Amino acid sequence: MTKLEMTEAIIAAKAAKKASWGEIATAVGLSDVFTTSVILGQNSLIPDDAKKLADFLDLGPDVTTALTEFPLKATDTELVAKDPLIYRFFEIAYVYGGAIKEVIHEKFGDGIMSAIDFTMDVDKEEDPKGDRVVVTMNGKFLPYKKW
Repeated sequence: MTKLEMTEAIIAAKAAKKASWGEIATAVGLSDVFTTSVILGQNSLIPDDAKKLADFLDLGPDVTTALTEFPLKATDTELVAKDPLIYRFFEIAYVYGGAIKEVIHEKFGDGIMSAIDFTMDVDKEEDPKGDRVVVTMNGKFLPYKKW
């Protein structure tokens, strides 16, 4: 089973069960953002967690196996995504990326934020002027090695 076939099977089972991303993540014991990225083929699970996900959605061992296979990341998008929500993250990086980089360097030194030792949460903040999307990214600082 390919990652795409796995994703299609999981999304169909999710719809049939009327489950949310959060419910699936809770069944696995991981965050909703990470679990959803696994389902969309961008990350993988250890066998025990893959089985929990497949069992929760009543899916077979072919899905369990596909969930554990290492992905080829970011091959599902073009250089700049056409989807407006995803494009906004590109826009944020274009508009604020330089400023974020400068502030990180000022506070931490010369280095980067890890996308491996990393967590992300997406929350909803109710606001009378319109609900707010709160995205919190938390990555370990990795200084550049000097040699």
